[in-house]
Amino acid sequence: MDHIPSQFARAPASTMPWPWYACAVAAIGLLQGTAELQHYLAHGGQHPWEPYLWELSSVGVVGLLAPLIYRWHVAALGHGLLWRHLLGAPAFMLVHVAGMYAIRAVIYAWAGVRYEPGGASTVLAYEAGKDFVAYTLIIAISHGIHLYRQSQRRDVEVQRLRGELAEAQLARLSEQLQPHFLFNSLNLISSVMYEDVARADRLLCDLATLLRQTLAVQHLAQHTLADELTLVAPYLTLMQARFGDRLQVMIDASDSARRCQVPTLMLISPVENAIKHDVALGNATVSVSIRAWSDAGALRLEVDNSGAAPLRTERKGGIGLDNLRRRLHTLYGAGASIDLRARAGGGSRLCISLPASGPML
Repeated sequence: MDHIPSQFARAPASTMPWPWYACAVAAIGLLQGTAELQHYLAHGGQHPWEPYLWELSSVGVVGLLAPLIYRWHVAALGHGLLWRHLLGAPAFMLVHVAGMYAIRAVIYAWAGVRYEPGGASTVLAYEAGKDFVAYTLIIAISHGIHLYRQSQRRDVEVQRLRGELAEAQLARLSEQLQPHFLFNSLNLISSVMYEDVARADRLLCDLATLLRQTLAVQHLAQHTLADELTLVAPYLTLMQARFGDRLQVMIDASDSARRCQVPTLMLISPVENAIKHDVALGNATVSVSIRAWSDAGALRLEVDNSGAAPLRTERKGGIGLDNLRRRLHTLYGAGASIDLRARAGGGSRLCISLPASGPML
């Protein structure tokens, strides 16, 4: 048999419900004693407590030995399964017989009743068959318990590994987002570098502020929407300095929405797309609005722009939005959704829905 790792072979003693186990052993002994009582009285028995003593002493000793047999069996799974049980079965029989007859002898002596169970060979011959069946049954139950506990440990390990994998995926997605965003921001700044050096300098200062804030939260998978809006503010300042009056920004978030947890850097890509695909591609004034509210246990966010540029198919598959879709799926599974649609009269609307509480990890 293959070697079983020690962390799966050992069953913590603290997991055994000992009070319930003791009650179960006592209940079995009482039921068997009650069944034996009818036969005992039918044959002229004079002491009704005797059947209960016989059965409780037998079941009680088995109950004490069963946890030891369980450990003996689990230890045998790593090596020497056959020889361990070839030794274990007769040892169980000898200890069981010695224990229960010792208990009976003490009780009979205390009650002043004569007890003659017969010679040792007679007793062992009588008990051997029953003890072999009992030992086999205990081994079968022990193996079932071991497999169940092993399955539980593996489930816990799988859940732990899934959590670590999700954290690694989120970290990778965040790392992908930062160079993508930085590239686009520098690209915008470069467009005015030779037209207005002073403005380019201000843009670089705003970008530095944004990057400092981004670095401060890069180790966080989530923070509040209020923190996210604070993080977006320098980017909006950067873009308003770049485009001037052509860009108008409006933020409307309820207090309950601001307290909700959201993925870090969640709004950068939607806001960036709204500006890049409308303000940067035309000369008209564009309004970009961010709305957030909580509704029936969900956080709803909308990023609107009023630009005239048509909604193109390729916009739905951009790096930033695709990254956001995967982050939301990793954190919330089917509990989150993201949808980009055209607005009547031009522009687009990005709708995001996610649980108002923490992630389902």
